[in-house]
Amino acid sequence: MDYPKVLSEEFKILEEYAKNIIALLDEGNTIPFIARYRKEMHGSMDDQLIREFSEKLDYYRNLDKRREEIRSLIEAQEKLTDEIEKQLDSAAVLSELEDIYRPFRPKRKTRASVAKEKGLEPLAYVILQQRRDFDPIKEGAGFADSEKGVASAEEAVSGALDIIAESVSDNAEIRKNIRSIAASSGKIEVKAADPESESVYTQYYDFNEPVSKIPGHRILAVNRGEKEGVLKVGVENDDERSLDSIFKMTVRGNSPSSKLVKEACEDAYSRLIYPSIEREIRNDLTEKATESAIKVFSQNLKQLLMQPPVKGKVVLGLDPGYRTGCKTAVVDPTGKVLETAVIYPTHSKEQIKKSKQKLLELISKHNVDIISIGNGTASKETEMFAADVIKDCERKVYYMVVSEAGASVYSASKLAASELPELDLTLRSAVSIARRLQDPLAELVKIDPKAIGVGQYQHDMPQKKLGEALDGVVEDCVNSVGVDLNTASPALLSRVSGLSSTVCKNIVAYREENGEFKSRAELKKVPKLGPKAFEQSAGFLRVPESKNPLDNTGIHPESYEPTKKLLDILGYEDNKGLRSDFSDISSRLSRKSIREISERIGIGIPTIIDITKELSKPGRDPRDELPQPMLRSDVLDINDLKEGMELKGTVRNVIDFGAFVDIGVHQDGLVHISQICDRYIKHPGEVLKVGDIINVKIISIDTKKNRISLTMKF
Repeated sequence: MDYPKVLSEEFKILEEYAKNIIALLDEGNTIPFIARYRKEMHGSMDDQLIREFSEKLDYYRNLDKRREEIRSLIEAQEKLTDEIEKQLDSAAVLSELEDIYRPFRPKRKTRASVAKEKGLEPLAYVILQQRRDFDPIKEGAGFADSEKGVASAEEAVSGALDIIAESVSDNAEIRKNIRSIAASSGKIEVKAADPESESVYTQYYDFNEPVSKIPGHRILAVNRGEKEGVLKVGVENDDERSLDSIFKMTVRGNSPSSKLVKEACEDAYSRLIYPSIEREIRNDLTEKATESAIKVFSQNLKQLLMQPPVKGKVVLGLDPGYRTGCKTAVVDPTGKVLETAVIYPTHSKEQIKKSKQKLLELISKHNVDIISIGNGTASKETEMFAADVIKDCERKVYYMVVSEAGASVYSASKLAASELPELDLTLRSAVSIARRLQDPLAELVKIDPKAIGVGQYQHDMPQKKLGEALDGVVEDCVNSVGVDLNTASPALLSRVSGLSSTVCKNIVAYREENGEFKSRAELKKVPKLGPKAFEQSAGFLRVPESKNPLDNTGIHPESYEPTKKLLDILGYEDNKGLRSDFSDISSRLSRKSIREISERIGIGIPTIIDITKELSKPGRDPRDELPQPMLRSDVLDINDLKEGMELKGTVRNVIDFGAFVDIGVHQDGLVHISQICDRYIKHPGEVLKVGDIINVKIISIDTKKNRISLTMKF
């Protein structure tokens, strides 16, 4: 396969770019490095697109590997013909390759293989010829042989039909046709295993939807219901059309043999072909649904990780709980733990009073700015308690409910034990909840992405594939923001392009032994951090303490000299130590020919643009340009809500059929996809993303089921 040609067509990019990306990947460059520092070679594709390109390249390479394996296996049987060679070369997907190989695959014992052992293959061959003058029963009598286990002519004919049925089933063209019919006109049929029972799947107790239209989230839902034994799921096909397509290719005339061949075709379809095609259809639907769900999970995770940090604030973290109390931790603006405590705001009146006094004391003592509340068990009560405490504060204090998904996983981890050895693991989760508000990215990278909980049906996903996708998202986010080399934890460093876990530990050990890094170049002294690792990682690591301001930007060391030349061309003559104010660099650049500058200093136009962006805002954090999180000072009860009420809310999760929005009550409300906007959208992600602050109106409230329906259309 000509990979550059095929991939350039698929991704709608120049073939030259496709060749370059393949070469860069094969040389061991990381995707963040390629996306950020080799833009000229691929036309400024983003990291997500390059990741998809890389996955597709792997798929095609594996497809070709399997193609050659099958070619060799058929050749070893001395059955490789020019026609089969052509079929193998033209197969575009794995299922087509496997269909071609099916007749040559070593088979377990089947009805056809038993018939062949009984010597009935010649009879099957003659029946397939469908001659008018051929009497199958009369000729079948000649194959009756009690020693071979063929008692009569009828048994001989029956065995021959088993052989014909299997040959029909093994026909790649027939399978391709039926697969196409099932995909275009088939329906997913769902029934209840017990129609009288109550379950969360009642909407699917008598349900059908075309294979071509059913959305991924419904496929995953019925799959789960089937797995739990609540639903029975199948694919209803147009059997008449499918059988006609087989008859057209197999049956000739109207002789006695033709009728038998037709009978064998019907048996092949119902017993061999369709059950297999049905499995394929369902597997394909599940695979597509899985890919879509992983994509949604990835988008949500990226948006959550890229939430703007709440900088320069003292935060009090509350990890709610009933019996064991509410764990409390105060952290300073750098995330350092100042004090911890356990309060009991859900117990007796006396305990509530003591808890309130303790919280007020902590707020006053440490000048707390914001309370960060975990959204787990007892969150509603804790939120109401915090809102009540805020009213009695002498200083202005706000609160925000944050996702505590994965906090317990982190608090019990080795990483948490090494970071907070003096704290009990229950208190560590309160620290994590506080830090999540200060810097979501730095804190959430410590947790397995699968535990962060911003997707749907993540437990039904292929865990390896999901893990790889989410790890890629975390890597892209960390590298787009950049990492402070002198403060980053090993967990954060491990997400930096080109750094192995061993090198990350060595960086921290070097820092502890020699003090903070004074420059990016000093990285080269770290054991096992070779030239390749330096090339891949240096641009993503920041050294604010360096004498060279470029070390605190996203400008790669390989571009330092061209940067100085660019500054000279743009008229920054007094440029000693690069200490000038470059806020007007973009306007200076606009007055020059960027193409001429590119040729003069030997770097591409995209790199020049990136350099000017970095110099105009040195040390910039791309998250700061996003809307800040919404902080609250009061709380609503679900009973306070009324239909038609307009509220502000924060999008917490975007899924296939809508978005869940935090409107300040314990239960998130749902904006169905049909209530997001007036125009047609395929997916809520086209309009909304996690962290968005939106205006909503309440459509309906079901207090018994804790359901709130919202609309954005008003």
